[in-house]
Amino acid sequence: MDMIQVEDVSKTFTLHLRGGISLPVLRHTSMNVQAGECVVLHGPSGAGKSTLLRSIYGNYRPQQGRILLRHAGEMVNILNAQPRVLLDIRRRSLGYVTQFLRVIPRVPTLDIVAEPLLARGVAEEAARQRAAELLTQLNIPERLWGLPPATFSGGEQQRINIARGFCADHPILLLDEPTASLDAGNRTIVINLIEAARRRGTAIVAIVHDDETRAAIATRLLPLQALGAAA
Repeated sequence: MDMIQVEDVSKTFTLHLRGGISLPVLRHTSMNVQAGECVVLHGPSGAGKSTLLRSIYGNYRPQQGRILLRHAGEMVNILNAQPRVLLDIRRRSLGYVTQFLRVIPRVPTLDIVAEPLLARGVAEEAARQRAAELLTQLNIPERLWGLPPATFSGGEQQRINIARGFCADHPILLLDEPTASLDAGNRTIVINLIEAARRRGTAIVAIVHDDETRAAIATRLLPLQALGAAA
């Protein structure tokens, strides 16, 4: 069953500070992702991998094409969805693990990880229990759970971001370099989390530059090519 349908998507950025130069990034890009697949975007820097991921999440709006996501039993075009619908899609159907942790200052780590479940109306005790399980699995010491993560190491912050992204078991999951700052042991833990999610039927689109991680998680690759210089 298709969970994501990207149809003929093209995206060009206009560089207003450089005299309105147009920078094409995606051109006639299409793909389908089924439940239980992990599609890894593959190509050189500048090929549009992050642009495609952010377009699927609804942060970027392509000039052409459609991006359909399965939500509440229907395929919804995220590019023309109303803001309230987009928020509901992100709350219930679409998770995103970015490279960098962006959180409200002074919020404890445990609450940051539990927040996606709390936003769905899950009881606080159950949400915090699930958050604690993931933090333990990702080797975040319990003594840090009550602290805000702003002063944590880059690897610790990335693991918190991963815990938050996996906490709600979204049926669609976007991963942007989830293992970039991790040592070998924690990288293996994240690979196992990804594999477990895929076996549950999660549809995953990922950007991974590490060859070993890519080989471990990808069910197939989607090659992307850089489109060249600005015009």
